[in-house]
Amino acid sequence: MNAAGRSEFFARLRAANPAPKTELAYATPFQLLIAVILSAQATDRSVNLATRRLFADAPDAAAMAALGEERLMDYINRIGLYRSKAKNVVATCCLLLERHGGEVPATREALEALPGVGRKTANVVLNVVFGEPTIAVDTHIFRVGNRTGLAPGKTPLAVEEKLLRCVPAEFREHAHHWLILHGRYICKARRPECWRCPVADLCSYRGKTAPPGGSEAS
Repeated sequence: MNAAGRSEFFARLRAANPAPKTELAYATPFQLLIAVILSAQATDRSVNLATRRLFADAPDAAAMAALGEERLMDYINRIGLYRSKAKNVVATCCLLLERHGGEVPATREALEALPGVGRKTANVVLNVVFGEPTIAVDTHIFRVGNRTGLAPGKTPLAVEEKLLRCVPAEFREHAHHWLILHGRYICKARRPECWRCPVADLCSYRGKTAPPGGSEAS
């Protein structure tokens, strides 16, 4: 996809959703950080179901650290990998209290020093909380980047680096959410819904689909 195509690609996604937001429910930067940690290999819906009660009872780092791992697991035991996530969350809360006064740090280095926080989680927090034009490449963005020809790469980091180079500056702040939502609801893994895709004519995917009951698009 050339520069003109990339610009048009994001212009159309912006027209359809001018102010995209994460689908994780949160009220504070701390709660977003915890929700993103919990969302690894889990759906946003399952995380929101768990955090609704969790954040009501433990809204900040001090309260969540006080829960301890065993009690925290009672809140999140329907989320995948909940045991390791409980361990990481409690350890993260303790470090936030010890090093940052209970607040979420604003640098990648400090975020990635927290247990359970990798590059993707740090990118989400930097983008959503601090407005940095980062792009957290999850399975949806990796798929969209490769399938459409927008930013092909063999690894999430390669796709991220290519997106940061090629996404026009005016779209960079919200590119993360536009691409995730596009991958989640239209450019789906098993069967993309190309017949209702606003950027289908810009996409290089050869297996474009037709509406159910129709023939495959050429």
